[in-house]
Amino acid sequence: MHSSPDLPLLGRTALVTGVSRLRGIGFATAGRLAALGANVFLHHYRPHDLDQPWGGDDLDAVRDGLAEHLVPGALTGDAHADLRDHSTIEPLLDAASALTGTLDILVCNQAMSGHDGSIFDMSADRLDAHWQANARASLLLTAGFARRRRDQLGAAEASPRRPGDRGDGFGPFERPTGHVIWMTSGQGHGPMRGEAAYATSKAALAGITRTVAAELLEVGLVLNTVNPGPVNTGYLDAGATDRDLTEFDEWLPTTPFGRVGRPDDPARLIAWLCTDAGSWVVGQVLTSDGGFSLG
Repeated sequence: MHSSPDLPLLGRTALVTGVSRLRGIGFATAGRLAALGANVFLHHYRPHDLDQPWGGDDLDAVRDGLAEHLVPGALTGDAHADLRDHSTIEPLLDAASALTGTLDILVCNQAMSGHDGSIFDMSADRLDAHWQANARASLLLTAGFARRRRDQLGAAEASPRRPGDRGDGFGPFERPTGHVIWMTSGQGHGPMRGEAAYATSKAALAGITRTVAAELLEVGLVLNTVNPGPVNTGYLDAGATDRDLTEFDEWLPTTPFGRVGRPDDPARLIAWLCTDAGSWVVGQVLTSDGGFSLG
């Protein structure tokens, strides 16, 4: 099946993690990928959302919502997994690959939010939980995806590399063999008070992007990391927030566009990066925040 200008992802299969809320960035991204022709496999872990003030959605509503974006003949599936448990990574990749027999796009959108604190509140357990969910899971998902692509190219398993070693590339490639998207946050643009563990885990992904992107190119995979900026996924709604919005409501009209991001704002960027048209952007940490980080 060949893609077309209107459906550039036709026939390709995407795994999007952290999709269990209709107002989430993950759902918006899954919908954008589906609208561009992709088959989409969803990962969800609803207990995390139910533990938040803004709550979680019925998963059937999420499934039905995604189905509205699918083009005729495209497939969808989903699986539940707590990605803090590393043993769930390979089965999730297997399930996503089994949807159509291949996997072309990986969007690591899962994130643990809440249960954080300032440096004064820090503990090993808090640091470990955010690292496991946000950074380690993304790295392990990417590693599993990359090994699958290496196997498809007929490469033998290589011995562990020493620092500075380069691997044997299998290119040049006419086009990328797949795309990976990581999600970071705004820790590089200013302080994130009260989110020390979360910001640490997200900074790890931003910091390692260029290294992993260089290695993934050996098998034709393109990695980029996206900072979506402040996006209201429900946590800024007056009736479903755990923070005082008084100063926020006074400040918002002074921002460039008078609003925070909507889930579809970063989703459009992510979807474009996963097409051939966006494939010349490689190994970058991209901020999509409507100018918030400019002060």
